Amino acid sequence: MFGTDFSLKTVCAVLAVICFGALAGCTALYQNHGYVPPDEDLAQLVPGVDTRATVDEAIGAPSASGVLSAGDYYYVRSRVRSFGMFRPEVIERQVLAISFDTRDVVANIERFDLSDGYVVPLSRRVTDSTVQGKGFLRQMLGNIGNLNPADFF
Repeated sequence: MFGTDFSLKTVCAVLAVICFGALAGCTALYQNHGYVPPDEDLAQLVPGVDTRATVDEAIGAPSASGVLSAGDYYYVRSRVRSFGMFRPEVIERQVLAISFDTRDVVANIERFDLSDGYVVPLSRRVTDSTVQGKGFLRQMLGNIGNLNPADFF
């Protein structure tokens, strides 16, 4: 059927490679973002004793801090799973919050994960469009007769 060069084994091998390639395309991909210090490093910090400078030396400054210049420290790590054509899903998120008092001494160390969070509804304010009911050509050609020569001078 295929000539003398192809055998049934060759066709089966090609089909097997195609099937395995299709299955490999359906595996989940994981992406890690951010950094949260391990518990061993956090054990070095003592609330009420350590300062902002000692936190920077022990575990490093975070990539995100509070709104004010002397704000709290926030370390954030997340793990996202992408599977085929589906929307990526956050499967793990950790937030480590280190708060300081007015003297820049560690006041509290808290750890939060995905189960501690809640959905924040976003409000959308949409400006009404004045082009509703007008087609593309009507919008493009609608200004042809509306030229005012005084606008050119």
